[in-house]
Amino acid sequence: MLYTLAGKFPQGALKHRPLVAKYVMQDKVLKPAQASGILAYLKKLGPGELDVAALEEAGGVGVEVTAADIEAGVKALLDSERAQIEAERYKAPLHKLFAQLKVGPLQWGDGKAVKDEFDAQVLALLGPKTEADLAKPAKKKKEKKPAAEAAQKSAGEAEAEAKPEDPYAFLPKPEENHMVHTTVNFSDGSVMRIANSPEQLKEHLAATGGKVVTRFPPEPNGYLHIGHAKAMNIDFGMARRYGGVCYLRYDDTNPEAEKQEYIDHIQEIVRWLGWEPWKITYSSDYFQQLYDHAVRLIKAGKAYVCHQTGDEISAYREKRMNSPWRDRPVAESLRIFEDMRRGLVDEGTATLRMKMDMQNVNFNMFDLIAYRIKFAEHPKAGDKWCVYPSYDFTHGLVDSIENISHSLCTLEFETRRASYYWELEELGVYKPKVWEYARLNITNTVMSKRKLNSLVMEKHVNGWDDPRLPTLSGLRRRGYTPDAINAFCRDIGITRNENEIPLHRLEHHIRLDLDARAPRAMAVVEPLMVSITNLPKDFCEEFDARKFPGRDGGTYKVPMGTSVYIERSDFREEDARGYYGLAPGKLAMLRYAFVIRCTGVKKDVQGKVTGLQAERVELPEGQKPPKGVLHWVPAAVPGRGGAGPVRTQFRMYDVLFKSSTPAALENWREDLNPHSLRVVDGGWAVPAMAGAKAGEQFQLERSGYYCVDPDSTPDLLVLNRTCSLREAKGK
Repeated sequence: MLYTLAGKFPQGALKHRPLVAKYVMQDKVLKPAQASGILAYLKKLGPGELDVAALEEAGGVGVEVTAADIEAGVKALLDSERAQIEAERYKAPLHKLFAQLKVGPLQWGDGKAVKDEFDAQVLALLGPKTEADLAKPAKKKKEKKPAAEAAQKSAGEAEAEAKPEDPYAFLPKPEENHMVHTTVNFSDGSVMRIANSPEQLKEHLAATGGKVVTRFPPEPNGYLHIGHAKAMNIDFGMARRYGGVCYLRYDDTNPEAEKQEYIDHIQEIVRWLGWEPWKITYSSDYFQQLYDHAVRLIKAGKAYVCHQTGDEISAYREKRMNSPWRDRPVAESLRIFEDMRRGLVDEGTATLRMKMDMQNVNFNMFDLIAYRIKFAEHPKAGDKWCVYPSYDFTHGLVDSIENISHSLCTLEFETRRASYYWELEELGVYKPKVWEYARLNITNTVMSKRKLNSLVMEKHVNGWDDPRLPTLSGLRRRGYTPDAINAFCRDIGITRNENEIPLHRLEHHIRLDLDARAPRAMAVVEPLMVSITNLPKDFCEEFDARKFPGRDGGTYKVPMGTSVYIERSDFREEDARGYYGLAPGKLAMLRYAFVIRCTGVKKDVQGKVTGLQAERVELPEGQKPPKGVLHWVPAAVPGRGGAGPVRTQFRMYDVLFKSSTPAALENWREDLNPHSLRVVDGGWAVPAMAGAKAGEQFQLERSGYYCVDPDSTPDLLVLNRTCSLREAKGK
């Protein structure tokens, strides 16, 4: 209970934590409902003093609900609805009645005891269920409206029905930017209340015209993953939803980890997903302004040059001790900081730290580093700078400089809200509205850029675009489309509740998308040759195969000679009930062609089946064709020149990790799935797939959805399996 409350405690009510903890330790707060009531009350608490009685009432503090109370409460509820219950018996909405007990005095009681008492009193009132109670209600047929009446439906009603639920309903409204954003609490009991002054807000509105202004701020130190796709849908999506604009801003403050390759990739992927930045900017565009702000903080006595090492800073933070250089004279810090800028101070021997609050309950107020020395050339700024600002110092200031109206980020940054606003308040600049949402977590993969980088650099995968990775370039190479990824991001919605999304929800959206757009084709992964013995030696015929069976979409030609390849799994030496493939003496239909009967089996010396003989069968008029329909590829076509089968390699992908949540494991690398990639050579595809370009997508009938890989050559078609045709059933 203490852990639950601590993790959700409102920032503005931190000083009341000892009182709430006392309730827990005295066994006066034991249930989740009590915790929810207390947190809800504290979130609404203004700057005034705490009303202890109101808090205790909201959380049912110390309330004891006896068995007699439960019995009386249930009886009173059932008596109030007795007429309906006796008339409808067990078909009455009993679950809704029981739900009423969860908001009254009994909500603080034992939930199981309340449910048991409710069931017992209902049974005493109605007796055991009869056959009539157990019978399912007859389905009511929906009356069809006359055509004339249906035609009178207004355009407004039709539009309202078609309009999807607003995915941005959880986000702050555009007009909220003038409100108090947060409070920063200090260890001495003082409070900094954060809000834009009328002058700051006026300047901001004049610059933006009152429009929503958001930003998508990736670090160019790796490839984007699907979590960034969710962020893009929120950042660009909110701007689009409210008629505003969105920056693509590179947070390029760490020159050692950044590359032009990553910068180019990010722009390409943003546009591939369908987003167009209003402006493309870099944090490095503002390095001079940021440096000037740092000087202002030093002059105001709110920043100082520190010579502690990284380990010493960590040790002092652990003990909440001030740095020995915290109170050095302002003039001295200014002089050394200028020397740091000019490259006169050795790397690693000095940092500029913000003078915040080393005794604060929030560790992000422990005198964060604002600048560090790095003798590294910057991809964009070149060798002009020897000092580079930290993320904590840069992010809020660039948001302010660019007049961002809504600074949207994931929940792990919520604890940084205090330092974000502290800096802007101390410098007296405009403050955006900060709002956090839950990050995207998907089963059987890792989303940490550090872990993804490890997988790539340690050669566990074949580069950043390996189709097993959740990187957007990997998903694209696997065959995922922008429409499917964006639909998935809209489907999971925007909330502040941390959760883990099962992988099959992402696969669901790519199946929907590819079912509509991917033409069908025939290919065999593990081929078995069938010689049709009763055809002429020079037999050559073309059959029309449909690209989109069941709807208009055109056809493609499939030539056939006297032999074809079928899937090895479509043959059994012994027939069985419910099996519709080929077996000795059994009929099967070659899709789009004709019926064959298996007449012979060829085997090697080890007894493995190496080929089949069959004959073409003309069914008597009126006889139904066999249920078994086989997809096939021509083995050889006389007189067709180069229009034979296409040699194909199939890359079958599975989940990268065996566990649902590998990131939670201490040795997460040991959880890598050794069967995440299976390469199958020796397959064949129909001649129509010859010359297919990288990125083209197909549904291979009865096999799955596939995408042409860039590794394909004129002599070898390489296909990546995007997903199976249907969602696999859970084991």
